Amino acid sequence: MARSIWKGSIAFGLVNIPVEMHTAVRENRPKFRMLHAADKSPVSYERVCQREGKPVAWEDLVKGYEYEKGRFVVLSKDDFRAAALEKSKSIQIQDFVEPGAIDDRYFETPYYLLPAKGAGSAYALLREAIRKAGRVGVSKIILRETEHLCAVEAIDDALVLTMMRFEEELVDTSAFDFPAKSEARAKEVDMAVQLVEHLAAEWNPGKYKDEYRKNIMDVIDAKLKGEKIEVPAERPERASNVIDLMSRLQQSLEAVKAPRKKAPASRGTRKKAKASKKSRVA
Repeated sequence: MARSIWKGSIAFGLVNIPVEMHTAVRENRPKFRMLHAADKSPVSYERVCQREGKPVAWEDLVKGYEYEKGRFVVLSKDDFRAAALEKSKSIQIQDFVEPGAIDDRYFETPYYLLPAKGAGSAYALLREAIRKAGRVGVSKIILRETEHLCAVEAIDDALVLTMMRFEEELVDTSAFDFPAKSEARAKEVDMAVQLVEHLAAEWNPGKYKDEYRKNIMDVIDAKLKGEKIEVPAERPERASNVIDLMSRLQQSLEAVKAPRKKAPASRGTRKKAKASKKSRVA
């Protein structure tokens, strides 16, 4: 089993459960390095002073906050210690809320919480209580001196902790000029609803594949074998302006008139929370 990235406890009320936190996602696309074209050697990056144009050693670096364009206030280690929160190894659940009440924009990265040795019963107790109540626990966690908002939920046999954004991190929709509801004509909306319903299916995450990753790995394999890479001709871009919306909707409906087989729900699919807007981990 991979090493945990955090060890502590999760608590609700006076119940305290020792847990370990493990990443629940993985980077699946290939990583690339920048090379010198002449000899294929990796290129390193230097820390260069913008004013002097010279490299700067690690011991000569300080952290600064740009409060005006080009003007900085320097913060020392003592300054960061003064701002630091009391170190805690506990995820204290503050509230249990309805899953559908949380806006999807708040959610970031999921992690698995595993019970520490001897904490299996208490872990299962919290997991089943959350599942039966149909709620999500909202709490905070301190990682690497930084406080994070997080959600704790039951998915399959796991307690999953998902990092969340604080409210002040979101850009409010009022900052943008979105079309008004009145701009959508009723007849077009009805036809669009029909199209949505024709394309309705059960959520099956295994159905959706990263085609770019497969293509780029095929190219890499071919180059390793010394094979010639066939570059496809450039396809013309699709027109982004829809001239006759009703006509396009009608054409789309006709294209999906044939009965579609619904994919079976995957084992990792949520039950109650499926009805909510939130389905980030599968």
